[in-house]
Amino acid sequence: MADKLNEMFQLRIDFMNAIKEKFPSSYPDWPVDIKKKRNQKALRETALKGVEEMFEALQHLKNWKTHKQKGDNAFDREEFLEEMVDAFNYFLAMLVMLGVTPDEFFNAYKSKNEKIHTRLVGKY
Repeated sequence: MADKLNEMFQLRIDFMNAIKEKFPSSYPDWPVDIKKKRNQKALRETALKGVEEMFEALQHLKNWKTHKQKGDNAFDREEFLEEMVDAFNYFLAMLVMLGVTPDEFFNAYKSKNEKIHTRLVGKY
């Protein structure tokens, strides 16, 4: 699995480099200095693009209203997944811009996973 995470990071880096080559102002040079206002702005804009893609994914969930008697069972899994990948790519780009490595991200993920499980057992 770690190889796949490394590959995902590399694919994102390759794409970001290609975009930056074609549109030089699309991303700041990374890893960014988080103390600089323009870099925080770039990270924020990237995050908001990811949130926008999440909203696009949510548009595909049409049968969630409790009060609605007649549900809409139509669901395009492929389109939903594509929007989720778009969102993930923006969030992954933020990690790349911050200089986070696949190993660092994986370790942070495992650490947080342990915390939430501990909270669950401890009746958080």
